[in-house]
Amino acid sequence: MKQASVPLAEKLRPRSMDDYLGQDHLLGPGAILRKSIESGQIPSMILWGPPGVGKTTLATLISHHLLRPFYTLSAVSSGVKDVREVIGRARQEGGNAILFIDEIHRFSKSQQDSLLGAVEKGVLTLIGATTENPSFEVIAPLLSRCQVYILRELEVEDLLSLLERGLRLLAEESGVQPELREQEALLRISGGDARKLLNALELAVSACAGQDKVVITNELVLSVIQQNLALYDKGGEMHYDVISAFIKSVRGSDPNAAVYYLARMIEGGEDPKFIARRLLILASEDIGNANPNALLLATSCFQAVNMVGMPEGRIILSQTTTYLACSPKSNAAYLAIGKARDLVQKTGDLPVPLSLRNAPSKLMKEAGYGKDYQYAHDFPGHFVEQEYMPDKVKGITLYEPAGNAREQEMRARLRALWKNKYGY
Repeated sequence: MKQASVPLAEKLRPRSMDDYLGQDHLLGPGAILRKSIESGQIPSMILWGPPGVGKTTLATLISHHLLRPFYTLSAVSSGVKDVREVIGRARQEGGNAILFIDEIHRFSKSQQDSLLGAVEKGVLTLIGATTENPSFEVIAPLLSRCQVYILRELEVEDLLSLLERGLRLLAEESGVQPELREQEALLRISGGDARKLLNALELAVSACAGQDKVVITNELVLSVIQQNLALYDKGGEMHYDVISAFIKSVRGSDPNAAVYYLARMIEGGEDPKFIARRLLILASEDIGNANPNALLLATSCFQAVNMVGMPEGRIILSQTTTYLACSPKSNAAYLAIGKARDLVQKTGDLPVPLSLRNAPSKLMKEAGYGKDYQYAHDFPGHFVEQEYMPDKVKGITLYEPAGNAREQEMRARLRALWKNKYGY
């Protein structure tokens, strides 16, 4: 079977709202965005969600449904000049045009500033798509003029429906009906990304070209994807497989593998801020109190990459990556907040001990607020044993220092202070 020049994912792109899969919370009957579209009055909006969930498709469908002029820019390849040209055309359309900007998080502040006036005055309706939290990546004045809609990963049912559509189309084109014997590998590789799912399916079917029978198994899918990794990731999507290997390599204290995957992301055109943000999270989640300097360096890395940019930013990313990989590891802080949240969800809003409550008024003081509170700095060693937890949960241990040298020092201090109370 000859591989079609047009990718399967493009051929199956929905042509109407009824063909669109997923996002029922936005587009189901009576849902907020569906009602807005049907009314013909849509706000400027930011579509925020992971790759392959239909952000571009949704923007296109909106323009088709409303029968409005539709302009597309990619933040990767467009500049202020391109934005101004589209705004000029939109003025001629009488404020009826829609401008879709893919990967709007990659637009610089000046590029986003160039959109403000046109959006505010209604010269055009902006639809921006981003995989990153718009609170961090879209300037506040522009964000305040847009409605943010969060798109979710596709459900398994949606992905299976998409596979059925893909198999039908491939059968029509080739005259051979592929048999989907196993689907787990396809679903796992997709990660909820429709484009990845259909790319993987197409590669698996293409690998059986010339055969009378096409049987898709987990083994076939995994072997084909491994052999065609470059083709599979050619879209320059968020490289979640590589970022996963990158994080796991740092967590696993392998600086060589970590810097290798860092290079893979840089060469693939990954947003350096995306990498730096992951390093920030990792510094707390996987290193934490084993080496508090890790978070300080990761924070400096994020700021420095923003100031310096690329290509020099690669050096800062490399320094931080290798430092974090070589650092002692602890997920104790990560586990502690998880335990604490579980406890809060189970026990609700327990009353704070009276001794710890603020007493700004005479009435509160008379009610016992703040009574018997002991100011730690008034005691030797700046510590005095008193109860800080609500009665129903007192004595529960949420933070367990890990076995690294620094946290063992913390454990020893806590044991000396609290004796047997928390089991340190």
